[in-house]
Amino acid sequence: MEAQVLGALWEAPGPVAAVWVQERLGGDLAYTTVMTILSRLHVKKAVTRERVGRSFLWQAASDEAGMAASRMHRVLDGQNDREAVLASFFTTLTPEDERLVRDLLGDAKADPKD
Repeated sequence: MEAQVLGALWEAPGPVAAVWVQERLGGDLAYTTVMTILSRLHVKKAVTRERVGRSFLWQAASDEAGMAASRMHRVLDGQNDREAVLASFFTTLTPEDERLVRDLLGDAKADPKD
């Protein structure tokens, strides 16, 4: 359900009310369920909220790629041997993904602000 809520927020035109999210999910979920999911996502820092009057407007903290990167960081941060984890990960990449990583690393080295 969290993924569905995040999906709705990624499609939102900006910060939206919980009822907007509920409507985008087809209205099958109770408003309180949507609020619980949004609150849990807020604790996980996956969404932000802004108080407007007595309620909140909700927004995804980052786009889908940013969320995936954040999950990857959390997994990596929870490991004792980062080098082993990264080495194992990179050995499983497809040749296309490996090329992409090399290109991204090359771009990072070429960036003059580094």
